[in-house]
Amino acid sequence: MPSMFGRTTKKLVKEIGDQELRPVKCLLSATKIRRFSLIQRKKARSLFWQLPDVPLDVSLMHILEPGSSVPDAAVEVPALFSDTEVLKQQAAGSVNAGAEVGFSEETAVCRGASFEYQIVSTPHETWPELQKRKLPDPEPYFLKQCREAGVNLYVVTETVELLNSPVLQDFSSMNISGKFSLPLNIFVKGKGQGEGLKVREKKLTVPKGSVVAYKRKQLVFKEKDWGIHHIADDDDQETFPAGGMGTPTLRMGKETFYLGIGFEDMSNYDEETISLGADFQLLQEEVSQNVKAAELLKDIQNTVFSNLLAMLGDHEALQDLMDKLEREPFGHLDGPGGTILTELQKDSRYPEVGSKCLILYLLEALMVLSDIQHVLLAQSMEKRILLPQRDLVRSILEPNFNCFKNTPFTLQPELLAPLQGEDLAITYGLLDECGLKMEVNSTRSTWDPEAKVPLSALYGTLSVLKQLSEA
Repeated sequence: MPSMFGRTTKKLVKEIGDQELRPVKCLLSATKIRRFSLIQRKKARSLFWQLPDVPLDVSLMHILEPGSSVPDAAVEVPALFSDTEVLKQQAAGSVNAGAEVGFSEETAVCRGASFEYQIVSTPHETWPELQKRKLPDPEPYFLKQCREAGVNLYVVTETVELLNSPVLQDFSSMNISGKFSLPLNIFVKGKGQGEGLKVREKKLTVPKGSVVAYKRKQLVFKEKDWGIHHIADDDDQETFPAGGMGTPTLRMGKETFYLGIGFEDMSNYDEETISLGADFQLLQEEVSQNVKAAELLKDIQNTVFSNLLAMLGDHEALQDLMDKLEREPFGHLDGPGGTILTELQKDSRYPEVGSKCLILYLLEALMVLSDIQHVLLAQSMEKRILLPQRDLVRSILEPNFNCFKNTPFTLQPELLAPLQGEDLAITYGLLDECGLKMEVNSTRSTWDPEAKVPLSALYGTLSVLKQLSEA
């Protein structure tokens, strides 16, 4: 489930109805993205999720030779978006998932936002004019780094910008009475009897001028020339098609498999199966390969596990570790990330296809998950409940993996039994953040196809962390 900001921008994009528009998911990115900004996108080491766009503090103008002012006849279309959601729900009943629970509950949720915005687009004729400006010689150091890292670069061509400074509001209350010995949701913990009222209110002021959605087109550099792929989301292309010093890749269909930690033998899977996303068995095989890699790293398992635990909740620190790992040689870091890099430099047994690729795979899976999930994962690691959580996620994913419509399902009581009290609250929070509609008064829920990607990343994360915890 996205943040309050991300939830609102997603609704706005859906209302606008342009499939090329991408909602901005966090406020920090909303203040960084501008028209002509550069976006970095790396190929994931997994077949089952993609890495998020990373806005850079660099624009297209920074990497071109100085020239006359941008031939900017931007088209601006103002509009208004207002959204209010009020939900009231009553529930009563009992659940037996290793402990009997009886309760009655009433919840109320109110969310609202009002956006005054304008869509700012770049006319097609602007690009031929811009392409008269060449790349400097020698090429900018920034481009050299991107070429060596094998990343793809995109330029922002259209933005949805705020004309006002809206206040996003999220108010919820919960009135509970009865006897309970497991949490009814992530906000209700402990054991007790009686009545209680839980009230939560969140407000977020979004600065005027923030970009809440954008379009991007891929940049392509060939020798001293540059161009743009105007075909939407053509991710089969490479920004640096001549290759570089990045990670070698093997392209199969529309997916990319990274050599190294990954599949030992793809010959059993035809191209059609791969391009359609295959089935849970293929995900299981991918995850198993990385779990086996973790088994080989007994000497540094504890160091990696404990220092990753210290970093969860710090998105920027995790991103910095990813960036440093992809350099040759590794870059320098302080803190827990630096400790992990130091240990990896000592590990000369499998320098390319061992510890480095394994940790990159784990970090990429973490990047798919929300900041709230990172906090909940840290609690799961401390409580050592990764194994029952992994088994529960697998029980949801496996039967629903190729289900493309909302479908009810039931959580297996024997899998919930090891997760009591706060442990169950943490687990339900992880599932809820993936987009599953968890029903607090039963073991039933509803499968949402959009939950497949974050659940796959959660399954991979729990599996590898569980192996690392064996130290």
